[in-house]
Amino acid sequence: MEMEWIVVRERIKECKRVVVKVGTSTITYPNGLLNLKRMEELAWVLTDLRNSGKDVVLVTSGAIGVGAVRMGMVERPTVMRQKQAAAAVGQAMIMQIYHNFFDRYNQTVAQVLLTKEEVGTEERYQNTKNTMETLMELGVIPIVNANDTISTEEIGISDNDRLSAMVAEIIGGDVLILMTDIDALYDSDPKRNPMAKRISCVDWVTDEVRKMAGDKGSAFSVGGMLTKLQAAEICQEAGVKMAIVLGEDPTVIHRVIAGEDVGTFFNSKR
Repeated sequence: MEMEWIVVRERIKECKRVVVKVGTSTITYPNGLLNLKRMEELAWVLTDLRNSGKDVVLVTSGAIGVGAVRMGMVERPTVMRQKQAAAAVGQAMIMQIYHNFFDRYNQTVAQVLLTKEEVGTEERYQNTKNTMETLMELGVIPIVNANDTISTEEIGISDNDRLSAMVAEIIGGDVLILMTDIDALYDSDPKRNPMAKRISCVDWVTDEVRKMAGDKGSAFSVGGMLTKLQAAEICQEAGVKMAIVLGEDPTVIHRVIAGEDVGTFFNSKR
């Protein structure tokens, strides 16, 4: 089994299309303000991947949290219209900052805001796919976020983990890398159990694996380990490999692509 996983990880080096998802806790400090150093490092790593000939898509969280802080809210809002207002402010802020950082490396980016409607019908699904494909053909890195400004459904259920898995499915991605505030899936909560063991590889998401998921993360984020496992299920059904890694150092993306044993790696049917 160990030799089989070595082969699986080695094949990742040959991947052509990479989706990277960053959570709110990855691009912000605990006080909700943006971690500009990490965002710039992320821009450098993704541009480098693009320069190497790979197609790259970034799925980013943080719009509501960042917008809430900018408007003086002490925590993530709970009233729907306040969430939408915060998203409108936060999306503009985040996109402007990403544009500035990617521009330093001469990399063009595009904003793509999605709702479940974009994957709910064949016509919308195909239109979304065509747009993403065209952007990548032109050397552009699409930056995707849920369109929380207009879609109350997305705010209510979206965590961007599942959104990133759906994006990976739409574009036929080879691997989805989820960057989060925990370095891997563990057999129990490592914050409560110092003896918790890291799960290096997962063949299939089972009930036993789901029981390992803990609570959601910071006050400004939505997703938790459970939503990441749900994303893994989407990926496995779609034939997309997935990794959960610690987002503190964006160069971990290079380590995943190099086939190193970091985080938790989820296999797929292909």
